[in-house]
Amino acid sequence: MPSLDEVYQKFGTVAEAVALLETQLGNMLLLSRATDRGLISSPDPEAAREILDKIDRSTLGQLLKGVDPLPPDLEKLLSIALGVRNRLFHTFYRQHNFRRNSDEGRTIMWNDLDSIHDALHRAYNALAQFNGIDMDALAKSGEPPLPTDHVSI
Repeated sequence: MPSLDEVYQKFGTVAEAVALLETQLGNMLLLSRATDRGLISSPDPEAAREILDKIDRSTLGQLLKGVDPLPPDLEKLLSIALGVRNRLFHTFYRQHNFRRNSDEGRTIMWNDLDSIHDALHRAYNALAQFNGIDMDALAKSGEPPLPTDHVSI
């Protein structure tokens, strides 16, 4: 039976998955918009900052609307991810409310977080695959080694 602290930790892990998905979509939009404005061949730091700032202010739903048409199966996974993301941040604790106070209730919360994380993970992996990155193969190979320092963005 998970403790309340473990449920909170799991919530944080799932929230990180949302952030990774948003970052992946943001990177796609940044590349697309920078390419459209010719910033790859003729850099313009102010224009690039403007694009990035707009992307950073976008919600997941806005990011999804901004990407070029995607294959239907990927669109479906991303739509599901958007739904579970919104439920996680807007109604998760309201839906579960006093379950936090019992072992059985926390197990239900934990299982719900697992299902949300699974949906986000599927969407993230499919989006990475669409961008030519096989996350499962990378995880198995252990290459490249994971960074351990903070990278200023």
